[in-house]
Amino acid sequence: MEVLKVSSRSNPNSVAGALAGVVRQMGSVEVQVIGAGALNQAIKAVAIARGYVAPSGIDLVCIPTFADVEIQGEGRTAIRLSIENRVRSSGRVGTPGETVPVDLSRLHA
Repeated sequence: MEVLKVSSRSNPNSVAGALAGVVRQMGSVEVQVIGAGALNQAIKAVAIARGYVAPSGIDLVCIPTFADVEIQGEGRTAIRLSIENRVRSSGRVGTPGETVPVDLSRLHA
């Protein structure tokens, strides 16, 4: 799977274009970040990319996980965002491993 590395200096629009392109071509992509600033840019890019691919019927979702990485001989904890198309359902209860959309529009903060 393609892994894009995003830093706090990454341009969210550029990252969004790369995300959209890889998802269209490969079906999914992973984004790796280290630090709050990089995560902020990556999340903005995902939000922008959702708008880029929505007209094609792609509904992007983001699944975060932790990853241990080594940078210049030092162990660090990164966050990996798995970006993929949400599996659409007919409103039925899903099978294990299936993503079932939930309507959150009625919840109040």
